[in-house]
Amino acid sequence: MVAWQDIAIVQVVKQRVEGVLHVERRIAQGTKDLVERLIQTTQGKGVINTAFIERLTATFRQPISALTRRTRHLAHQAETLAASMCLVGCFYNFCDFHHSLRLKLSVGSFGHRWVQRTPAIAAGLTDHQWTPAELFNFKIPSPPWIMPKQRGRPSTAMFQLPFNGQIDHV
Repeated sequence: MVAWQDIAIVQVVKQRVEGVLHVERRIAQGTKDLVERLIQTTQGKGVINTAFIERLTATFRQPISALTRRTRHLAHQAETLAASMCLVGCFYNFCDFHHSLRLKLSVGSFGHRWVQRTPAIAAGLTDHQWTPAELFNFKIPSPPWIMPKQRGRPSTAMFQLPFNGQIDHV
């Protein structure tokens, strides 16, 4: 097991002793400078907290019953859980407006109105909120096919495959 570079893992430990809450913040991986830079980038100021990961965990727990704490529904296969998380993530980013991402738009002397945005709109990936049908019908292009490296003489069937470019015959 090798630790990734530029990854910061922090921990917040809360203990209540005689009615007094003690909070200890630890850096499990990464440097103090890296953690401070990440806090500055994401929050502007503040201390190590778990608000972002707790919000993400709640976002996934609500629609996926296998992730709730006490449930009778289990994820029997890792592929099922991964597909569920991918689906929830796509809905979260493309189909749901987020209150914190809305923009204030001035409307002359009448005041202002709010422009709702999804994370995908805020990131510039799309210009509108996607419907579930649009999300499910989106075709992901296949990666380009790369001919595997083979030893020996190529078969005649290999030369009959459709290619975009020319193949040098050996």
